[in-house]
Amino acid sequence: MATIPSLPSRDDVLRMARNTTDITGQLLDTAGNITRIAINTFDPRDGSGSEALRVLRETTAELAEASESPQAQEAFYRIVDTLMRLGTSGAPLAVHPVSEPAQALLAALGDSLLPVLDAVEPAVEEFAAALGDLVEAASPLLPAAAGLAAGALLALTPVIRAAADVLEESNPELRRIADALTAALAPLLPLQVALAERAAAAGANVVRTTLAPLADLTEAAAATTKAARPVLVAGEEILVFGLEHLQPLLMTSASRAGRFARAAAVRVSAAVSPAAERGVVVAVSPV
Repeated sequence: MATIPSLPSRDDVLRMARNTTDITGQLLDTAGNITRIAINTFDPRDGSGSEALRVLRETTAELAEASESPQAQEAFYRIVDTLMRLGTSGAPLAVHPVSEPAQALLAALGDSLLPVLDAVEPAVEEFAAALGDLVEAASPLLPAAAGLAAGALLALTPVIRAAADVLEESNPELRRIADALTAALAPLLPLQVALAERAAAAGANVVRTTLAPLADLTEAAAATTKAARPVLVAGEEILVFGLEHLQPLLMTSASRAGRFARAAAVRVSAAVSPAAERGVVVAVSPV
């Protein structure tokens, strides 16, 4: 026999009544806010509501009128027809036998390229980092290069415009040249195709016959390089040693050349503008 549930206590009843009152008050506050927003939006007294309604009515009327025009109906029909044609013509390609070789080619390319990409990834990352460092180091030269490029483009613009005008005026002659070239080259195309087929066959035979000697030559070169590795390393060390000893001499020569250039610039500027400051004499002696 089922037991009779106990009645809620007075505190439980008061708590449920208080929660119900709070929830009802929150709902009423929300409804009041929504009503206030609607009244403020569509209030005809400040003009915003009536203006919004007017714009909405005009926009709806214009859209309805535009969609009812024969041009819009024809455009809709053409869009639907194009989508249906794309769907009906593109769907069979996925199951067509011609797509199987293409899928096999893509799979083979993916399988062949993945090891190559994995092998060159560290080198590419290192190259990208070095290139970024180079660009950052050469950043002071970028504005000058941009200015030179802009100047070159401005200088080439009249030439390009003149060439465009000449070509536009010579349009009939260009058509005659194109027709003559087409008439002269059209009979040669079948002969070129036959020659290309013969050249491809001959090239394939040459590659087949030269692969084995090339492999032997590569193996011999690899063995020679391996045997001559100590000599190459010694030569590289000698070259680096010479560069290290030439570096101070080059820096000294560059410094002297800079001093001479500055002295010449000062003398030239003084000779060009002698009336700038007659009481100041600048003399730079090379060291």
